[in-house]
Amino acid sequence: MNEQILKEISKNLNISIKQIETVLNLLDEGNTIPFIARYRKEATNGLDEEQINTIYKQWEYENNLFNRKEDVIRLIDEKGMLTEELKKEILMATKLVEVEDLYRPYKEKRKTKATEAIAKGLEPFAQWILTFPQENVEKEAEKYLNEQVESIEEAILGAGFIISEMISDNAEYRKHLRNYLFNQGNVVTKVRKNIEDEKKVYEMYYDYQEPIKTIKPHRILAINRAEKEKIITVKLDVEMSQMNQYLEKQIIIKPSLVTEILKNAIDDALKRLIFPSLEREIRSELTEVADDQAIEVFSENLQKLLLQPPLKGKMILGIDPAFRTGCKYSVVDQTGSVLNKGVIYPHEKAKGQKVDQKDLIDSEKTIVSTVNKYKIELIAIGNGTASRETEKFIADLIKKFNLPVKYVIVNEAGASVYSASELAREEFPDFSVEERSAASIARRLQDPLSELVKIDPKSIGVGQYQHDVSPKKLNESLNFVVTQAVNQVGVNVNTASKALLMYVSGLNKTAAENIVNYRNEIGQYQDRKQLLKVPRLGAKTYEQAIGFLRIPEGKEELDATAIHPESYKIAREIMKIYQIDGSMFGKEEVKQIIKNIDREELGKTLNVDKYTLDDILDAFMAPLRDPRDQFSQPILKSDILQLEDLSIGMELEGTVRNVTDFGAFIDIGLKNDGLLHISKISKSYIKHPKDVLSVGDIVKVYVLDVDLNKGKVALTMIKN
Repeated sequence: MNEQILKEISKNLNISIKQIETVLNLLDEGNTIPFIARYRKEATNGLDEEQINTIYKQWEYENNLFNRKEDVIRLIDEKGMLTEELKKEILMATKLVEVEDLYRPYKEKRKTKATEAIAKGLEPFAQWILTFPQENVEKEAEKYLNEQVESIEEAILGAGFIISEMISDNAEYRKHLRNYLFNQGNVVTKVRKNIEDEKKVYEMYYDYQEPIKTIKPHRILAINRAEKEKIITVKLDVEMSQMNQYLEKQIIIKPSLVTEILKNAIDDALKRLIFPSLEREIRSELTEVADDQAIEVFSENLQKLLLQPPLKGKMILGIDPAFRTGCKYSVVDQTGSVLNKGVIYPHEKAKGQKVDQKDLIDSEKTIVSTVNKYKIELIAIGNGTASRETEKFIADLIKKFNLPVKYVIVNEAGASVYSASELAREEFPDFSVEERSAASIARRLQDPLSELVKIDPKSIGVGQYQHDVSPKKLNESLNFVVTQAVNQVGVNVNTASKALLMYVSGLNKTAAENIVNYRNEIGQYQDRKQLLKVPRLGAKTYEQAIGFLRIPEGKEELDATAIHPESYKIAREIMKIYQIDGSMFGKEEVKQIIKNIDREELGKTLNVDKYTLDDILDAFMAPLRDPRDQFSQPILKSDILQLEDLSIGMELEGTVRNVTDFGAFIDIGLKNDGLLHISKISKSYIKHPKDVLSVGDIVKVYVLDVDLNKGKVALTMIKN
């Protein structure tokens, strides 16, 4: 391993070189990030998934940078132009852009004004000008006249182009000017003539400017989108005279008869070559930073959404609301199986039409009889089209018939994508798309993680500008988040779908399918060892996956825990020493026994490291621990809130639906979520809303402003 790269990563992440080497070796041996984080803590000294992932990404970046440096050094050396000083400069560069700047003068040039002038034999004339001569320029220029250079003016112009390109290729000048533009320049946007922006989505950017160094990432993405949609023009603006003066000071080091020629070359280099190139580079850099920020926000929101607490053991009625085609419903039992499905028509079929009273009465009868027959405890209503009207219908029904149920509005983003997918067709071959959607909405409430893994994370819609960022980067990040969530929670191998198993450490689509197919053959897995019989599930895959696959009611009590089979021998020794059996797991008796154990002494006796021992004892105390239990349960409702009910200063309880750079959107029970601006989250300064709020959080908010015409509500968490 490259010592220099290891030192660089260690410095950047504040993690020891030994830990970094260990992580890279473990990854190289084919271990997954969740496996290393959970079962190789003793080797990494307790690094978590995020840290391991960051080490891997940094290693990739630094390696690519190092390889590019090697390439550039080789390419310059092949031209016979490599000096020790240049080589040192390239090796010292910390960014790719610095390496490219140093390589620029030696790059094979496409056809430019300078290369044309060189081809005409004007390079020696350009070099002569750079000696600041006192001799007559025209007289010197005459020496270079030929068939291709027919006049003195043409010779001077060509030599000027060569000098312009030399100036533009100078790495030191570019670095200084790039820094100047970044620190002193502005992003300037103007609206195009005769544009169509009826909703005035981008009105803020019709005539806008903001310093480059302080512009927020979400503004960059909004500006990029508006430019792409041809609503605005975008440019970087700076005091060019300062840049000009800097170059003149560097280049015109003494008076001569060529000063005017050099000034023209500097002006041409700046306007034609340097500035447009730096503008592209800086805008690309701003976009990359904005992409990373948007991906980070989306990833954190997705993680919180996936880790929403399940409402276990409930009979749920899922409703996918609609007007014309009716509301599809599905009854889902405690295990997620669909017991019944149907359609009701409680709304008008078209705008302006009255509700058919017979349809309304039939709909009421259907819901009441379904609630009573299946002992429904919760109704899950999708938040799409007709959601508000369906919520009112259900709330009125609860009141009218005094039904012993509550309802929850469920975010149905991505449900339609899932319902039309091959996976949904496999699960529900005899259901219509909407009926599948109703079942999915119910299951999302029952076990969000198991249901949401079936949907492309990009379709879940808990980000900002996710459709504008790099798809490759976004997919990598979201895939990591889903994998992390699934493995943190663990999977019941006897009930998990293929979609869920696919994200388990070490498994892929084929392995997941084989596990499910073998389960269908044998009925149920009785112990973890049986998974070794699954076709094409090799020893390495088994090792990586098995700790995350649980068998709650199997032959072996340890199979229900997060303890890895490789540690069963130690676990059984501990059980023997302290007379613990599986039936005691999770009970107060075991907690008391473990509380009194001298862990350091026990570790020495059994020759086991601290991390493994702690994990085993924790599993004895809480074998079914679910990290989701620490988060807020969804708000259960029985009545509807209208916009007209709100008054300034009114206190409400709401659920965080989305977190963005500029604030958060809070579901307070209205058709549209209320906006909680970053400035209204706390009296003290906060850098980003995600430092305080997460998707799924239940928060106390106060009404700041109500716009009845637009149906919008502004909220605050700061009580007056």
